Amino acid sequence: MQGQSRPLLRVISWLRAVRVLLIAPDPAPREASPLLILMVVVLALLLAILEVELHSADLQSLGLMGDAFSIDPVFKSP
Repeated sequence: MQGQSRPLLRVISWLRAVRVLLIAPDPAPREASPLLILMVVVLALLLAILEVELHSADLQSLGLMGDAFSIDPVFKSP
């Protein structure tokens, strides 16, 4: 049993050492760039749109997405 826990303890020790190296030495809060925030918001919105498009048939079958404001077929182009 002790032989099996030795590699696990080594990995835990290594992760703790890496965590100490990754922590910033100064505790001052850092601000994110406004451009970075904008990019995150745009990418999240794009992902949401793509997910809705991908699962539109499933959403319609559940009644979550429908043709509430459908256009009369007469006005659609051929």
